[in-house]
Amino acid sequence: MNDIQIEQIRHDITWKIRHEVMYPDLPFDSIKLEEDKNGMHFGLFANGQLTSVVSLFHVDTVYQFRKFATIVSAQGKGYGALLLKHLINYVKTAGAEKLWCNARVSATGFYNKFGFIETDQRSVSNDIDFVIMELQLNN
Repeated sequence: MNDIQIEQIRHDITWKIRHEVMYPDLPFDSIKLEEDKNGMHFGLFANGQLTSVVSLFHVDTVYQFRKFATIVSAQGKGYGALLLKHLINYVKTAGAEKLWCNARVSATGFYNKFGFIETDQRSVSNDIDFVIMELQLNN
């Protein structure tokens, strides 16, 4: 992987990739979150192109990431792993005790590699199966 940069970005910059990758068949506004303006958003740039995005929210020391997406042409190349490692390090530095997400069941293997554990909290949204996964960060 050549030139990789991860930086904080504005929430509206995440929307195009969220829509293309996660819900291309739904209206564009469906990928916007009410909380977007209150969150922190990170983008991974590969060779100057925004390739992966993720949004981070927290209440006290419990952090949740949402809308984690990598453009289709760059999937399977390790960019998502780099962005998730960055996110984990970021929240550890911020004093997080727990990081969690509402993961697509099809992605649980990816999150397991980083120490995330599946909970028994499952749901279905837009015909996609989800499970809450948690990473304990006892600082």
